Amino acid sequence: MKLRNDVLPAEQVYAILANERRRRAIEQLSSVGGTVSVNELSTLVARRETGETPPPKRCRESVYTSLVQTHLPKLAEAGVITYDRESQTLELSRRARDVRLYTEILAPGGATWSELYRALAVGSLLVVLAALLDVPLVSAVDPMLWTSLALGAFAAASAAQLWVNRFSVLRQLRLR
Repeated sequence: MKLRNDVLPAEQVYAILANERRRRAIEQLSSVGGTVSVNELSTLVARRETGETPPPKRCRESVYTSLVQTHLPKLAEAGVITYDRESQTLELSRRARDVRLYTEILAPGGATWSELYRALAVGSLLVVLAALLDVPLVSAVDPMLWTSLALGAFAAASAAQLWVNRFSVLRQLRLR
């Protein structure tokens, strides 16, 4: 199921991201960068799942087995990773970007773009309402200025998101 310019369709991305262990594997591969052995990846994923360093052997073995038998073949088939079964090494491919767009994280704290936009909307609404209801300090500034500042914040966030995702946006524009 491939589209022009080899972009993964949304349904395939959702199928890939439907499993938490696959999401963690992609996340760990992204953070490490370059070629990783399956043993290294299983240790990283197990550490992430348990929060223990080193992760318990039983958990690491369970992660290793599920990666080798299920998740890595699925990711390789989709073209998200290059997986050499003989040497037991893998790395993210260029198509991993298509998947990472759906899991875009803004900050180490884990805020996503949609959470940022929701927080901006609620915060802006509360400030403008406070100005209209003559709340001290806030009402000292014209509600129109607060509204303008809120729109500016949305514009800045949108520009930042476009900049972060610029290559994918350009590729999508070329498909049309």
